Amino acid sequence: MRRLVFAGLFMALLPAAPAPAEELVADLSDHLVEITMGFEGAELLLFGAIEGKGDVVVLVHGPAEQLTVRRKEQVGPIWMNRGQMQFTDIPAFYRVMSSRPLGDWLPKALSERQQIGVEHIRLRLAGTAQAAVETPESKLFRAALIRRKQAVGHYGEEAGEVKLLSERLFRTDVSFPTNVPVGNYTVEVFLIHDGMVVSAQTTPLYIKKTGVLAEIFQFAHNYAAAYGVLAIIFAVLAGLGANAIFRKV
Repeated sequence: MRRLVFAGLFMALLPAAPAPAEELVADLSDHLVEITMGFEGAELLLFGAIEGKGDVVVLVHGPAEQLTVRRKEQVGPIWMNRGQMQFTDIPAFYRVMSSRPLGDWLPKALSERQQIGVEHIRLRLAGTAQAAVETPESKLFRAALIRRKQAVGHYGEEAGEVKLLSERLFRTDVSFPTNVPVGNYTVEVFLIHDGMVVSAQTTPLYIKKTGVLAEIFQFAHNYAAAYGVLAIIFAVLAGLGANAIFRKV
């Protein structure tokens, strides 16, 4: 028993081993984006430092949403829905930035594992616990979903640039459009060397509506029917007012 006690005291008195140096450190210029009246988009600065060699890749994604993609076909003179596929837990917003063009050096296996690039985002079918099985039909719906998200500016069509300011420092700009979805976002930064993730860091980001916009949003969400009626009444009154003005002119 004494030997165990002395051994414990001896181990406690030994100097602690120095903690390993962080190979990657990154942060955002702001962790909150507020959407107010007249919001024209936002741009944040992501900056950091690396220890050692490697390339820097940044992913910005979130919040999770559910989308239904429908396929329309022409039946005679009428266009009709001829099939649909519902995806769940997909990122409403997605951006990727890199210190080098991704296709030049990043292994496909690593891209798929870390979901780097829109073509590697795992899209899960509603009602299932796994990613959609790659079939000719699912590939068509997947491509349509990505085109739809790119058309509204929620998915980047090309990878952005991470600028290496020296052997250690880096920076990149993260831009958000005026119609950016609100909710919780995740910013992932990877240091990759020889096809492997050497170090990684995750940083939270939150985007929310504030002021009058927030109150309107909450009212529309909690009282959808009343909001719809008020919107119709407002549209009718606006039309009547415009008509009266043009009559006088």
